[in-house]
Amino acid sequence: MKRRISVVTSARADWGLLFPVVKLLKTHPGAETSVIATNMHLSPRYGMTVEEIEADGITVDERVPMPETGSDSPVGKAVAAAACLEGMAQAFERLRPDIVLLLGDRYEMLAVASAATIMGIPIAHIAGGEITLGAIDDNIRHALTKLSSLHFTATEVYRQRVIQMGEPPSRVWNTGALGVYNFANEQLLSREELEASIGIELNRRTLLVTLHPATRDNIPVAERCRALLEAIDGFRASKIIFTYPNNDADGKVIIDMIQQYAAANPDRTVLIPSLGRQRYLSALRYVGAVVGNSSSGLVEVPSAGIPTVDIGIRQKGRLAPASVIHCDADTESIAAAISFALSPEGQRRAKEAQNPYYRPDTPDIIVRALTETPLSELSPKQFYDFERIPLLRSFPTDAPGIKWNS
Repeated sequence: MKRRISVVTSARADWGLLFPVVKLLKTHPGAETSVIATNMHLSPRYGMTVEEIEADGITVDERVPMPETGSDSPVGKAVAAAACLEGMAQAFERLRPDIVLLLGDRYEMLAVASAATIMGIPIAHIAGGEITLGAIDDNIRHALTKLSSLHFTATEVYRQRVIQMGEPPSRVWNTGALGVYNFANEQLLSREELEASIGIELNRRTLLVTLHPATRDNIPVAERCRALLEAIDGFRASKIIFTYPNNDADGKVIIDMIQQYAAANPDRTVLIPSLGRQRYLSALRYVGAVVGNSSSGLVEVPSAGIPTVDIGIRQKGRLAPASVIHCDADTESIAAAISFALSPEGQRRAKEAQNPYYRPDTPDIIVRALTETPLSELSPKQFYDFERIPLLRSFPTDAPGIKWNS
């Protein structure tokens, strides 16, 4: 019998990464693959990116909407996640998957994983073992790791972290990052095609800007966004491509501010809710630098040979190639980092940087593991206690309250 695999996607970012895996699964003789779309994919505010899935020739088998009312606050997010959990349970009941594949660290994915866990469906997780100290995503990513039975990490360092969390080494694969694979294999647009599509001129002074809320920052997001806009305003010779943040708490604050800035600077800015996978990766070939605090700036962008200006604490702790320029989230620091990124030295350093997230066969590894791992080995989950004997010996045998069940 074919293995039933459900792939869950909630936003433009994770679909852009998941697409090559889904495409490969759809042609695999041993797999029956379904796609479930939720959250930002179904939001008009964020561009109804479910249409991008369909434009890729992939059928969306289930749609699980989440309420947007109040979703810009932590309480609203929790309520929306509860709705996601209920909708996912119903979708899983209809699809009856043998395994669920999800990616990343988004709050709605915790709801997805909770539904699957309660229903006894094994989970395969992409992008575990990473650290981003500036966002609550960090907690969620590690929680997803412990709810999952198969793990696909982007580097060997991340693989070792997942094993350190008690996951059996035979169930943890260093696959490289899907976004880097996409950049190496996507059919990209020419400069002329991309300029016609987005309506702005591209050159090596153009900046591609995406700022997300840093959910563990104690400074208001409006202040952080204002600092970025003031820094950008000093580069009048640069064209600016803004893309929307994700829908974390206070994401609307950023959207409103960049809309106002774009309206006041129509000659040099364009605002696009979602570039989509092809246009985004194509843009990396023609712009001078990427500015903001997205994980893509540390993972995919280095393969394009251009600098990333990584602002603030959101990506703190994530492995970063030499092309990434970290800076504080104040106007002066951001402006200095952009100046260096656009300088000959900044451009040279980016061209020479090696990307530790690259592997040539990322989707193949994931698909083989999904289709060939015996389901009987995935449930119940095992805990790999790789230092059990030294741990036991660290306690005195007569310690009160200590009893080991061997």
